[in-house]
Amino acid sequence: MKKILACLVFAATLSQPLSAQQSWSLRQCCDYAIEHNISIKQKDNQRKQRDIQLSTAKNSRLPDLSASASESFSFGRGLTLDNTYTNRSTTSTSLSLGTTVPLFTGFKIPNQIKLNQLNLEAATQDLEKAKNDIRMQVAKAYVQILYDTEIAEVAHRQITIDSAQVARLEAFVQNGKASQAELSQQQSTLAQAHLTATQADNNLQLSILALSQLLELPSPEGFSIARPAATAPTASLAGFSPDAIYQEALAMKPEVQAEQLRLTASERNIKIAKAALYPTLNFSAGLQSNYYKTNGVQADPFATQMKNNFSQYIGFNLNVPIFTRFQTRNSIRSARIDRENQVLQLENVKKTLYKEIQQVYYNAIAADSKYHSSEVAAQSSKDAFTLVQAKYENGKATITEFNESKNNYLKAESNLVQARYENLYQQALLDFYRGRELNF
Repeated sequence: MKKILACLVFAATLSQPLSAQQSWSLRQCCDYAIEHNISIKQKDNQRKQRDIQLSTAKNSRLPDLSASASESFSFGRGLTLDNTYTNRSTTSTSLSLGTTVPLFTGFKIPNQIKLNQLNLEAATQDLEKAKNDIRMQVAKAYVQILYDTEIAEVAHRQITIDSAQVARLEAFVQNGKASQAELSQQQSTLAQAHLTATQADNNLQLSILALSQLLELPSPEGFSIARPAATAPTASLAGFSPDAIYQEALAMKPEVQAEQLRLTASERNIKIAKAALYPTLNFSAGLQSNYYKTNGVQADPFATQMKNNFSQYIGFNLNVPIFTRFQTRNSIRSARIDRENQVLQLENVKKTLYKEIQQVYYNAIAADSKYHSSEVAAQSSKDAFTLVQAKYENGKATITEFNESKNNYLKAESNLVQARYENLYQQALLDFYRGRELNF
C-alpha cells in the first residue's frame, strides 16, 4: 500500500507544471520568455522571410525552363493550294520547350544577392535586439518581485511587533498598569499594520502576475522565483565612464549592427538602380514542333508531322537602354536619398544608445550612493528602535514614542530594500550594456 501511495505522489508531481515544481531563476525566466514570446516569434518569421528572399536572389542566376502547348481551330473561307477560296476548317497543334539564361544584367543580380544577404543579417540583429528587450523587461519584473517580497516581509514583521505590544498592553490593562485608551491606540496601529501587509501582499501578487504574463504562462498559480544568493550589490563603478561603456556597446549592440548593415544595403540599392543604365544580354534556346490539318484534305499522321516539323533554335537577346523617360535617373536619386536617410537613422540609433548608457550609468551611481546611505540609516534606525523598545518595556517611554521609533525603523528597512534592488538592477543593466549576461 505504501508503494502504491508513493507512486501516486510521484506521478502527481510529474504532472504538475514546471512553475509549480521549482522556483525560477532569472536565466530560466529569460530563456522561457525568449522561447515563447509572440513578438520574438514574429521577428524570427521576418528573418526567415529574408532568408527565402536571399535564396530567390541566388537562384535568379539559373536558367529557367518552360514548356507550352497550343491547339487552334480555324473556320470560314480560306486560300487553297490551287489559289482559290473555299470554305474549310483547319486544326493546328504546337508544342515547344524553351530556356533563357541571363548572361549580363548590369551587375544587378550579384548586387541583389548581396543586398538580400545584408537584409538577412540585419533581420538577425533585429531578432537579437528583440531578445535583449525581453531580457530587460523580464529582469525588471524579476527585481520588482524581489522588492515586493521583502516589502511584504517587512510589513508582516510590523504585524508581529504590533501584535506583541497589543498582547503586552492587554496584560497591563488587566493589571491596571495601562489605560484602555493606550490599548485602543495600539489596536488601531495593529489594524493599520494588517492593512499595510495586505496591500504589500497584493502588490507582490500583481508583480508575480506581471512576470508570468511576460513569460506567456497560462496562469501565475504555483509560479515563484528564486532569490539571489547575495542581494547586496558588490560591484564597483570605479574606472568606468559612459564614453568607455558606449565604445564597448557600439561594437556589439544588435540595434547598431542592424542599422550599419542597412546602411551598407542602401549602397547596394544604388548599384542596383544604376544597373538599368547598362545593356542586358540573355541567351535563349528551345525545341518546337507542330501538326497541321485541313478538313477534307489528306494530311500526314500526327507523329509523322511532329517528326518532320521538329526544329531547334538558339538565340541571343541584347537590350540597350537609350531613353527611359528619366525613370532610371530618378530611381538612382531616390536610392541615394534612402542612403542619406539611413545614415541619419544610424546616427539616431547611436545617439539613443549613448543617452541610454548615460542614464543607466548615472542611475547606477545614484543607486549605489542611495544604497550605502540607506544601510547607515537602517542601522541607525534599528539601534534607535532597540533603545526606545527597551525604555518602553521599562516604562521610561510612551507608546507614542515607541510607535514613532518603530515606524521610522520599518520605513528605513523599506528604503534599504528599495535601494538594494534598485542598485542591483542598475548595475546588472550597466554590465548588460557592456555585453555581459543579464544576471544576478
